[in-house]
Amino acid sequence: MPTHKQLETSVFLCQLLSNLYQPIQVFRFDQKLKTLYIQAGREDEIALVIDEDGTWEFVL
Repeated sequence: MPTHKQLETSVFLCQLLSNLYQPIQVFRFDQKLKTLYIQAGREDEIALVIDEDGTWEFVL
């Protein structure tokens, strides 16, 4: 289950992506790593990982 901080950060990032008209392709919680993963962009060029403490980073 995602933490409250992860949920807050994910809402912020999804809103940001939406404001930039970027489609969200994948939104997934990894139970093993306890991270949220968001893949977005018209050509899947945006990949984000949100850690348990709510910090996030671009990956790829």
